Amino acid sequence: MPIRNAKLPSGFPAARLSASRNELPPLDLLRTFDAAARHLSFTLAGQELFLTQSAVSRQIQQVEAHLGVPLFTRHHRALALTEAGQLLHRAVVDSLERLRDATARVRSTSTMRQVSLTCTNGFASLWLIPRLSRFTANHPDVDVRISATMDVLDLDRSQFDLAVRFCPTSDGMGPPLFEEMVLPVCAPQLVKSRPHPLKKPADLIHHSLLAVDMPQGMALTVDWEPWIHSMGLEDLRAKSYMRFTTYADAISAAVAGQGVAIGRLPLLAEMLRDKRLVAPFGGGASSQRGYYVLLGSKGASNPDAKAFVDWLRVEAELARVHA
Repeated sequence: MPIRNAKLPSGFPAARLSASRNELPPLDLLRTFDAAARHLSFTLAGQELFLTQSAVSRQIQQVEAHLGVPLFTRHHRALALTEAGQLLHRAVVDSLERLRDATARVRSTSTMRQVSLTCTNGFASLWLIPRLSRFTANHPDVDVRISATMDVLDLDRSQFDLAVRFCPTSDGMGPPLFEEMVLPVCAPQLVKSRPHPLKKPADLIHHSLLAVDMPQGMALTVDWEPWIHSMGLEDLRAKSYMRFTTYADAISAAVAGQGVAIGRLPLLAEMLRDKRLVAPFGGGASSQRGYYVLLGSKGASNPDAKAFVDWLRVEAELARVHA
């Protein structure tokens, strides 16, 4: 995606503008940029990194000056990533994750009992991690390493034991952990908000839809499409749209009452049970997708990985029973 020329904010260190196009910004500045991009707040990024707000601001200016483009648009008490900022943040997140994986691999020893898996961000944060203590309680000597990414990693090449893949049910990957249902979800207060309560799908015209940022060329609401089609609402319009890098971020915004997200079941089943989220229009639609476990050759010879797969299937069955 081409980056459009934009005027740099005042206060940039001019000397850095002459930096070589092949020269990378310092790694510590990229870590600061990553924190600011995730929080969209210099203050919160500073709290995470133990820096002052002004120190974070100066470091972001150094990165912007180094690259010659603004990475954030600065509003009163609000930040937003520019097009260039979004592009850089995706690359920084991927690079830092790969560095963390490589570092963990270097530190590991042959005597360490370990299970390594790759899965989507949403599955990791919303379904797997809340349950993980039940596995570690029964396997205290096993180190579990999770790589949450939308990238489809080759298990043998990346040396992961197993993967939980999110795939169409038509791919013929065998029995899934569970198939997915989708339906709109929001914070309870949004259902009765005045003057535009959420009583029927047409009421979405007065509310923001929360969606995951999709690759270029894909529709903004592609994650909403199974529900939209099942309801015959192809002409559905919303008041506005908010896009997020990960599904977990979109759900956090929904819990905060910032709009309506498409809920994926059973990932959000517990949030619906404890009323952090509600489904204003009732029943859902099948997305024709499911979660499948794939064991790599390394995992096939790892008894702990096999035990982890068995545990996943037990947890998935318990989730179905309590749905």
